[in-house]
Amino acid sequence: MIREAVELFDELVVAVGVNPDKHCTFTVEERVEMLNAVTQGFNKLRVEVFSNQFLVNYAQTVDANYIVRGIRTASDYEYERTMRYINTDLHPDITTIFLLPPREYAEVSSTMVKGLVGPRGWETVIRQYVPDPVYRKLMAMYTLSGS
Repeated sequence: MIREAVELFDELVVAVGVNPDKHCTFTVEERVEMLNAVTQGFNKLRVEVFSNQFLVNYAQTVDANYIVRGIRTASDYEYERTMRYINTDLHPDITTIFLLPPREYAEVSSTMVKGLVGPRGWETVIRQYVPDPVYRKLMAMYTLSGS
């Protein structure tokens, strides 16, 4: 979706939000490092971190006119539709648009990938679902921990 979004805009900010209530597999720094590695060929893109504010408020601080969100499932759509209306209430000048992921990633989620780790051959199975920098991080994390 980043590949598609970077073609739509003069500049794209990939914003990594910090949610203290959410348990992430990787630290914010690791997530930013992996995003930078995956997007290194895009010169109209930058990766930034924000915390303790709504995404739409952060978007306003970087003078964004649009928020791009991905939708994989019907439940994603319901959630994102609600957030779009809230964002519009807060900042009617910022438009939320939705993109669908490429077919090969439509069903992929971090929960699904983590659920595949463990059984014999998991390394080969997850390889097709994550970019190389993420795969290397997962391999380092789970082979060192003995999982």
